[in-house]
Amino acid sequence: MHITPLIWVITIAVTIAFFVYEFFAHVRKPHEPTIGESARWSAFYIGLALLFGVGIGVVSGWTFGGEYFAGYLTEKALSIDNLFVFLIVMTGFAVSKAYQQKVLMIGIVIALILRGAFIAVGATLIENFSWIFYVFGALLLFLAYRQAFSDHDNDPSQGRFMRFVRRHLPVTDEYHEDRLTVRKNGRRFVTPMLLTIVAIGFIDLVFAVDSIPAIYGLTEQAYIVFTANAFALMGLRQLYFLIGGLLERLVYLAQGLAVILAFIGVKLVLHAMHVNELPFINGGEPMLWAPEIPIWFSLVFIGATITVAAVASLIKTRNDDRRPSVDSGSSDDESTAADAAPGNTISTGNKKERS
Repeated sequence: MHITPLIWVITIAVTIAFFVYEFFAHVRKPHEPTIGESARWSAFYIGLALLFGVGIGVVSGWTFGGEYFAGYLTEKALSIDNLFVFLIVMTGFAVSKAYQQKVLMIGIVIALILRGAFIAVGATLIENFSWIFYVFGALLLFLAYRQAFSDHDNDPSQGRFMRFVRRHLPVTDEYHEDRLTVRKNGRRFVTPMLLTIVAIGFIDLVFAVDSIPAIYGLTEQAYIVFTANAFALMGLRQLYFLIGGLLERLVYLAQGLAVILAFIGVKLVLHAMHVNELPFINGGEPMLWAPEIPIWFSLVFIGATITVAAVASLIKTRNDDRRPSVDSGSSDDESTAADAAPGNTISTGNKKERS
């Protein structure tokens, strides 16, 4: 896949233009987006991402097209997990709905910048050191374990990093609309809005460690890595408001992502074995017997895992919602039977029931 510097410049310029438009058209004036607005823009960005993938397939071949779609699916799923943590941060800092758009917008831009830096570093490492696939693979297997078994209910706003920030910065207790700093009694203070953005930026850094090795396990093309990440982040703000209530119902999302990360980790290790150059492993010779997992299988596996995790989550939460009503119904029946039993009197007015 040959990408000229001009194509890179055009792609980055168009990406920046989209975010600038987003800011001036939707974020600059504080408001809570409606469901209709969020749905329309989410559908637009998802459609644009799919159309771009088709374009890659037609122009550069469907091997690269498949790599893009697998990468986009993976990054979109990881971004939704990112949204869940954003939701916890917003709740922890009690950010008003009207100002959440600004926080999300800044957070998404920070995420894209950080991922862009990680993409450049990853591309350089892959080009010069084939053994980096061992490192990426081991990292993803560790992250998969952490994703599956760590506590996702921790409040990042009360974490060690934010306690460190509060100790070193003078912070006001109240918000001042969407201002990041405010002057009081001749002294400059930062507002909780700035703390929220700092927390989001720190979380973006942590998530970049997950996402970049994951997508490099699906493609070695830096252009595909960047565009898949950019499209996964575009429309994330609208998706936050569209599925805010649904996020809490995706109880198996973390486990689904753990399966995907573990799968890509194994894929990376197998690829590292296939192109092995480390002298202390197999005498520095490639292990050609190690299978290379085709991209079509990766695409199917990732799509199926996301689907199963989402469906299983919705089934579980629906059953959990029904259970209290069933239990309360049983309790009501039991109390009615008890009231009707001989020797019981039913109270009237403010008197209590007695046997």
